Amino acid sequence: MVDFDVVDLPETDHVAEGEEAPDFTRPLATDEYWEDVALSDLLAEGPVVLLFHPMDGAFPTTYMWQEFVDLGLEDYGVQVAGLSISSPYEHKQTIEERGIEHLAGLFSDPQNGVAETYGIVNDLDGMHGVEEPRPAVYVIDEDGTVAYAWVAEEWPDFPDYEAVEQAVREL
Repeated sequence: MVDFDVVDLPETDHVAEGEEAPDFTRPLATDEYWEDVALSDLLAEGPVVLLFHPMDGAFPTTYMWQEFVDLGLEDYGVQVAGLSISSPYEHKQTIEERGIEHLAGLFSDPQNGVAETYGIVNDLDGMHGVEEPRPAVYVIDEDGTVAYAWVAEEWPDFPDYEAVEQAVREL
């Protein structure tokens, strides 16, 4: 059994349902390569499920990706992309280990600027000056409007995967 404390996270003024998803450009790693890609580039191909997650290798990241693989959201015609502070090298390893080669890829945002734009910065407890995005899921329609938003209120916290799937079905 894993022994850890559940910590309440401070309130945040994050991007919410009905708002426009802020566009960004970051390296998007796939199982073959990485290149700078804008969120708007993905949206030009259809709706996107954007999963903000902790550093690659952290147990919440492993658990969240396993749940997303099991959901099979790409079968609904959406692209699933992750985003964390991990490097493209770490993302390539995570893609291989988690069996998520079929997804859009993982955005690398080491400076955590995208999380700041979305209002979901998480200062890592006990690590002065180190931050990452708090876990969050955004279902974004092809027009760039957030159709569904979930943001963690405690650490660790996990999305309601059935609610994410329902939001995708309603696109």
